[in-house]
Amino acid sequence: MKHAAIFAAVAISAYATVAAAKDPVPASSDNFEIYSEVEGWTVYADNDSGTCLIEKVFESGNVMQMGLTKNQKHGYLGVFTQADIDIKNRQKIEIAIDDFVYEGRAKGIKSKKLADDYSGGYIVVKDANMATAVAEGQTLIAFPKKSANFIVDLTGTKKAMEEGRKCNLALAS
Repeated sequence: MKHAAIFAAVAISAYATVAAAKDPVPASSDNFEIYSEVEGWTVYADNDSGTCLIEKVFESGNVMQMGLTKNQKHGYLGVFTQADIDIKNRQKIEIAIDDFVYEGRAKGIKSKKLADDYSGGYIVVKDANMATAVAEGQTLIAFPKKSANFIVDLTGTKKAMEEGRKCNLALAS
């Protein structure tokens, strides 16, 4: 499941926000290889886009992914589950990280584009406070207003993000 789940966010080819770059996240056809693993997170190098993403598959089967958009101007965060959460294109969503609540528009995804019947969505992260909250937070609640919400333990996220940065620097050199 771990390697199949990488395609949960990277198979997406639509906009998360109007201002986002075309195809902001890597394509499923990109050439991914494992760069490293740290504290339960896998860091993938995308040799086609020249960016890296980090991914964690939780015991519950839920998946969280983060990386840089292809233009490397912003980050993205994707959360995916096998529960039916019915996220629509450009739907307003909330992600709660400890005391920080991020509201944005998500690109919702359901089946066919996702491995193992995952659904969920990703958001383009333009707010440095959100990146800091994810790195330093303890708990993320995905889709807190949905009945199929789920909690993500952020243990190890800061180290994984640091390793993702190292991966991006390695690809840039």
